[in-house]
Amino acid sequence: MRKLPLALTSFLLAIGSAVAQTPYYQGKTVTIIVGYQAGDGYDIWARLLAAHMAKHIPGNPSMIVQNMPGAGSMIAANYVYNVSKPDGLTLGSIGPSLYLDQLVGKKEVHFDWAKFGWIGSPENTPWLLYMKSDTPYKSIEDVRKASQPPKCSATGTGTSGHFIPKLLEEALGAKFNVVMGYQGGAEQDLAFERGEVVCRALSIPTFFAREPFNTWRKNKLVRVLVQTGRKRDPRAPDVPTIHELMNEYKTSAGTRSLVSTVLASGDLGRPFVVPPGLPADRLKILRDAFQKTMSDPAFLADVKNRKFETDPNTGEELEPIAKSAVAQPREVVEHMKKILGE
Repeated sequence: MRKLPLALTSFLLAIGSAVAQTPYYQGKTVTIIVGYQAGDGYDIWARLLAAHMAKHIPGNPSMIVQNMPGAGSMIAANYVYNVSKPDGLTLGSIGPSLYLDQLVGKKEVHFDWAKFGWIGSPENTPWLLYMKSDTPYKSIEDVRKASQPPKCSATGTGTSGHFIPKLLEEALGAKFNVVMGYQGGAEQDLAFERGEVVCRALSIPTFFAREPFNTWRKNKLVRVLVQTGRKRDPRAPDVPTIHELMNEYKTSAGTRSLVSTVLASGDLGRPFVVPPGLPADRLKILRDAFQKTMSDPAFLADVKNRKFETDPNTGEELEPIAKSAVAQPREVVEHMKKILGE
C-alpha cells in the first residue's frame, strides 16, 4: 500500500520537473505590431526580424507580423501600450519620434514613452528632405525666398514628415505646407508621383535602400536639399547638413538646442518595444534574442539582399535615450509646442 503513494509522488515530481524545464515560449506565437503599411521600412525590418529572431528565443516560438498603420504609428503605439498583455508575446515597431506628441500634450497620446520596454533597433535613422527636381526649389535658399511654400507629405505629427519641415522653418526660415493624413509610405509615394506633393522628409537608410527612390534617383526625379546628421552621409556628399545651414543662417542658440533635442530621436532608430510591466526575465530573453539576431549570418545576408545596413542599438542602450527624451525642461517643451503643433 505504501508503494502507490511513493510511485505517485515520483510521477508528479517528474511531471513538475518537466514543466519547469519547458521554455516559456515553446509552442507560442510572438506577434510584431507594425505601425506602418506593408512595404514601409519599418515593415521590412519587422519581417526580417520575424524570419530570424525566433531561433534565438528558447522554445523557438512562431513569429508573425501584423500591420496596424495610422497616425504615424500612434495607433499601434497606443495598442501595444494599452491593449497588448505584458506577457512577452507582443512587440511593437513604432516611430522613434512619437514622444514629441507626448511632450506637446497631444490628446491622441495614450502612453508614457519612458515606460515602454525597449528591445532594440537595427539601425540609426538620420533624415533628409527631398524635393521634386522639376520644381523651382533647388536649395533651402530657394524655399526661403519662395512666394508659395512647397507641399510636403506626412502621415501625422510626431513623424519626420512633420517635424523635419517644422524644424527647417524654425531654424532656417524656410516655409513648407505640410499635408498630413497619409496612411504610410506607399500613399505618399503615389501622392508625390501624381504631383499632389513635391517634397517629403524620410530616413536616409530608406531613401538609399528601396524603391521607388532608387528609380527616382536614377531618373533624376528628385534632389535632396538637406540632411540632419552631424556629418554628411557618404551617399549624399554634396548635400548640406542642417547644422551647416544653421551656421550659415546664424540660428540662435536656443533653437539650435531644440533642433538637437528633436533630432536625437534618430538615435532610437527603428525601435522595437514591448508593453510596460513585462517581467524582467522575459524582457532579457527578448533583448538577448534581438542582439543575437543582429549578428546572425543568415539575417545579415537577408539584410544585404534588401540593400539595407545594420547599425544596431540594444534595448539597454535605447532605454536611457527614451527616458531622457521625455525629461525636458519646461522652456524646451513650450518651444516645441510653438513649432510642432498642427
